[in-house]
Amino acid sequence: MSRRFVIEAVLVAVYGELMAPSRPVEYLIPYSTILELYEMKDSPEPVMPDPEDDAHVKGKIGELIAFFDDSFNKKKLERALVAPWRPSPPLPINENVTFTVINAVDNAQYGESFDPIETEVVLTSLREKAPILTDQLELMEKIIQAEVPVQVYDVYDFEFAVEDGITADDLMKP
Repeated sequence: MSRRFVIEAVLVAVYGELMAPSRPVEYLIPYSTILELYEMKDSPEPVMPDPEDDAHVKGKIGELIAFFDDSFNKKKLERALVAPWRPSPPLPINENVTFTVINAVDNAQYGESFDPIETEVVLTSLREKAPILTDQLELMEKIIQAEVPVQVYDVYDFEFAVEDGITADDLMKP
């Protein structure tokens, strides 16, 4: 059985190790985070502080955009976009990684505490009963302060999350 994580699309471009997990992983990606890839790729603002790293990551972002723009994958994405909260059919990346794009909708439930993308990530986690994988310490702190009932892992704890992490079944236990 694969582990499921809610993640922003850019993180799979920034952290290459996320594409080579030790066990099968399904990444649940809010659609709006895919749209952010286009902005990041064309922006003069760096994604990474080091120019070499920035060029590499922007190249990976370009590859990810090309993957989502592929006609076969684009058709799958369009199926998800016909209704709020609808997931796309699985988009296999390799033998251990699958993407599922979620047409997440920011309903302002956490609008005071979280920006729209963070809200969609949190709401996707709640709806799908899947932990969040992030590199944003501020987001983790906001989730804790707001007492949002989701599990969050730092990307640097990815292997732990895949091997020993809490499953959705664990979250449902009293």
